[in-house]
Amino acid sequence: MTGRFLHRIDMALGRYLPEQRLFLRTDHSTRFLRLSPKTQLLGLAGGATVMAWAMLSTAIVLMDQVGAGNLRDQAKREQALYDGRINALALERDQAAEEAAAARARFEMAMSEVSRMQSELLSSEERNRELETGMDVLQKGLRKTMAERDAARARTRELAATLADQPGGEIAEGPRAVDAQEILAFLTGALEETADERDTANANANAALELAEALAYEHDLVAERNDQIFTSLEEALTVSVVPLEKMFKSAGLSPDRLIDRVRQGYVGMGGPLVQISASTKGDYSPSADELRAHALLERMDELNLYRIAAEKLPFAQPVKSAYRFTSPFGERRHPITGTRSMHEGVDFASSHGTPIHATADGVVVKAGWQSGYGRLVTIRHEFGLETRYAHMSKIRVSEGQRVSRGDRIGDMGSTGQSTGTHLHYEVRVDGKPVNPMTYIKAARDVF
Repeated sequence: MTGRFLHRIDMALGRYLPEQRLFLRTDHSTRFLRLSPKTQLLGLAGGATVMAWAMLSTAIVLMDQVGAGNLRDQAKREQALYDGRINALALERDQAAEEAAAARARFEMAMSEVSRMQSELLSSEERNRELETGMDVLQKGLRKTMAERDAARARTRELAATLADQPGGEIAEGPRAVDAQEILAFLTGALEETADERDTANANANAALELAEALAYEHDLVAERNDQIFTSLEEALTVSVVPLEKMFKSAGLSPDRLIDRVRQGYVGMGGPLVQISASTKGDYSPSADELRAHALLERMDELNLYRIAAEKLPFAQPVKSAYRFTSPFGERRHPITGTRSMHEGVDFASSHGTPIHATADGVVVKAGWQSGYGRLVTIRHEFGLETRYAHMSKIRVSEGQRVSRGDRIGDMGSTGQSTGTHLHYEVRVDGKPVNPMTYIKAARDVF
């Protein structure tokens, strides 16, 4: 029954794939191979499968290359946006500091004006008290004078009545009454002038107090805005510094020691000598905003030192194109001799001629052939580090040349002791090989 079923299948396939015969002729005989419809179908299916697998693999490789390029471009754009944001925040901080200084100067000027007006008001009140005391004395003297005038008038009337009975008798009003009236008019005018000056001084003092309150409110607004700007800067610096510190610690490096060594290499200072005038008001004590701004500047300097250190350490990947990780760091069976040996680096396999890039800033100390390594490039970096790039097909740098992180230094090949096209990459610290993936993995979330 199975044979009949297979025969039916052959008959059905024969309509589309008729039986074929392949003749093989030699000098003495002739043979032929019979290609049944089932055999042809299996061959076509196998070919289609291989074709689909090749297309799928090519698509995956292309997608990986496009995706890696997009991620690098996105990281560069984010870095540029972050740098622009930091510069904008620094500019806002400087503008806010200038506004705060101007507001502080206006506030101090207003306070000095208020102090001057208060002094004038106190002087005016003191003069008013003196004038009031003088007025009391004058009023007492005036009352006494008026009483004496009334008595003199009464006496004058009596005398006038007495003299009226006598022929040719006239009496003039005494001069003391006229003097008293003049004194009274002078005192009244002085009191009115003093009252006007006092009212004017009070109005000026009230206006100065209102101005001082307005300036104080403006100063508070500027201080609040400064606090917001300082807070944004502090948060931005924290977000930037913490990943770098974590990256260095993950690589087994001390951030403090790295910063000290970088700072020792960047200590250049200078400028013309300009004498400054000493203040006569005593020692100057910086404000809270100035202390905070100084702390931010120190934090920004620390971030810059971290970036310099990151540029000088091999945190980048030597191969930016699509690759296959073929051999890790550590003990392994040698692919050529078959014996157990120490693999002092890592291997990245890709196509022939794939660009190889420097993983950190440094100086090329070796660019040529070396037994076992084939075509080799060795770069010396800061802090006693060294990187090696072996089995190259072409070297694009020369000894003594200074390179930067990301510079192309050669092409991938299979020179020296190698079973195929790949890059053998090493990292050495003070001549001792260490696992390069420690640095690459530590920087994976940063760069």
